Amino acid sequence: MRLSLLIGSALVAASTLAFAQSDDKAARRQQMKDAHAKALKACEGTKDEARRACLQREMCAQAQDPRACHERIAKAKDTHADARKACDGKPDAERRDCMRREMCAKSKDPAKCEAQAREAAAARAKAHEACKDKPAEERRACMREQLGRKPRA
Repeated sequence: MRLSLLIGSALVAASTLAFAQSDDKAARRQQMKDAHAKALKACEGTKDEARRACLQREMCAQAQDPRACHERIAKAKDTHADARKACDGKPDAERRDCMRREMCAKSKDPAKCEAQAREAAAARAKAHEACKDKPAEERRACMREQLGRKPRA
């Protein structure tokens, strides 16, 4: 009797913890969306490199640790630059694979990174196949729709 009661209460506690984590993840995602919308509004009217710098500055200003945010972005830029150097001069498909390998090799979990990259590539290939016979503007809209992205304003 006591064992079943103990197991039952442990299951209830574990299930509420799982729901709390999923709610926390959804809340963090919404918080990031709100921060991004605020940064976009603050950076209206800027273009190219100035826009990227403005968005970085605005997003990191809203982060819990702005210094760590800037360091993360700098590390990502360095990783991307190193990957570009390593993959420069290769044909398109080979270059894309090389960039993925180089970028994932420097991530926290290279296997997870590779798996996510393969999933994204498969989704892009599927969307491309579905949209390939459409004219340029319709194809872009179709790709956004297939990939679940918002249309551009």
